[in-house]
Amino acid sequence: MTEQHTYRVIVRGTWDGLREEDRARLLAGAADHGLSSMRFTEEGTLTYEQRPLKHFSMRYVVVSDAADGDEMAGALAEERAETTLRKLGYGFTGLRSTVTDLDTMKINRKSGARSASRR
Repeated sequence: MTEQHTYRVIVRGTWDGLREEDRARLLAGAADHGLSSMRFTEEGTLTYEQRPLKHFSMRYVVVSDAADGDEMAGALAEERAETTLRKLGYGFTGLRSTVTDLDTMKINRKSGARSASRR
């Protein structure tokens, strides 16, 4: 059995060729897609700012073979983003991803927290 890793992936892009009805729909839903909705999920979470309506990000949890690494996790997330955005009918361009491997991530603890736990 191959080792699986869990990745958090942020896919960023730019809206492109939005029709007026797309812009209206995005603006109407902006309150549901702001900072408070930033969550990493398998299906992805879309976030964007209402003004200017220019860029967006989608956050994903991707589980894949550790041997495939960050690059594959990013590609899988970008593919999910493309599929979702096309289903919604939104034009986009310039997808790029930032990947964090949760299984290799180091946790930095504040020295004060360690000192307090020793007391």
